[in-house]
Amino acid sequence: MLGDLLRETIWSLSTNKVRSGLTVLGIIIGVGSVIAMVAIGQGSQASISEQIQSIGSNLIMIQPGAQRSGGVRSVAGSAKTITWEDVEAIKSEVQNIEAVAPSDNGQYQITAKGTNTRTQTIGTVPEYVSVRNIEIDSGNFITEYHSKVLAKVAVLGPDTRDDLFGEGVDPVGQSIKINGINFEVIGVTEAKGGSGFNNFDDTVYIPIMTSQRYLTGNDHISSVSITASDQSLMESVQEQITSLLLERHGIKNEDEADFRLMNQADIIETASNITGTLTLLLASIAGISLLVGGIGIMNMMLTTVTERTREIGLRKAVGIKKIYINLQFLAESVVLTFFGGLIGVGFGWVASFFVSHFSTLETKISISSILLAFGISAAVGIIFGFYPARKAAAMSPIDALKYE
Repeated sequence: MLGDLLRETIWSLSTNKVRSGLTVLGIIIGVGSVIAMVAIGQGSQASISEQIQSIGSNLIMIQPGAQRSGGVRSVAGSAKTITWEDVEAIKSEVQNIEAVAPSDNGQYQITAKGTNTRTQTIGTVPEYVSVRNIEIDSGNFITEYHSKVLAKVAVLGPDTRDDLFGEGVDPVGQSIKINGINFEVIGVTEAKGGSGFNNFDDTVYIPIMTSQRYLTGNDHISSVSITASDQSLMESVQEQITSLLLERHGIKNEDEADFRLMNQADIIETASNITGTLTLLLASIAGISLLVGGIGIMNMMLTTVTERTREIGLRKAVGIKKIYINLQFLAESVVLTFFGGLIGVGFGWVASFFVSHFSTLETKISISSILLAFGISAAVGIIFGFYPARKAAAMSPIDALKYE
């Protein structure tokens, strides 16, 4: 029976190749779109997670809270509440930390040999290299000595180097001006990638004491980066830091804290939730094309049932059971979606490759997305083929034979 059913299905579909091909095309586009959209979403999620991981390992970040004035809270990070004494207390009293790197941040105009750029400047300490996973491409990073003597030295990110001196040029030993003050370039970092305020390639690093003395004039810390000795201890370290700073700042209610703590795991989880929602949205939009393809299948099958009314009547007249006629038309619908889904998987794979190759978007195809798209296409074939099959099986043999 199964062999006859398959042969009959292939014969029926091949009698009108153009109509069958156009119906399959709707499924191909739907399945391919779902796979490509999910691949873009998952690729973006992996890319963002990788960028967050690259800023440091087991990283905990402390930033000032929002400044209050007249009962009104201003922008987060505007308060001047993190001091050098807080940093020293964290170093001496908090357990299970490997390194602490305070920083003094600002945005300045930087010039060199007739070129200029505006970028972020980070005044920091030697530990910043290990805390933020920074590698040196040429020259050296700043040292404790540079900070003690208020040395006017700078380490450039590769993008900043390219803007000021040209791509691939070694600027070590040359001079730049930050906010009109001369600094000697002592090193260039390796490329890390990133964008916006998180682009470590478009950054200038200088000694923190030099930054506070000549640029910002701050006596407070803009942010503190801390590395926990182990990922499993990050929560414990964060709790210790919170308790210590609350006590030092005389705050009893944690909700009124004048500082903020973020850890790498929380940032990754938040980013994953956002990109996961985006992926679901993209897949849902692409899924609409699958729904349209399903409607196309139902339309074709209803037309086929009408065209083959006399054939159905003849089958029923010679004793073919109702379930076999039902299976016949349902099989045709499922075969259409099966081949459409199979070709659609390849189409989605190719589309994902071209998106990643010819744009800045990254794509990541997973087995789960393929199974999801293929499973949905199979369900579409069954659901939208059920009604035409049921309609064909329910026909009266006499009425069907009389149909013109």
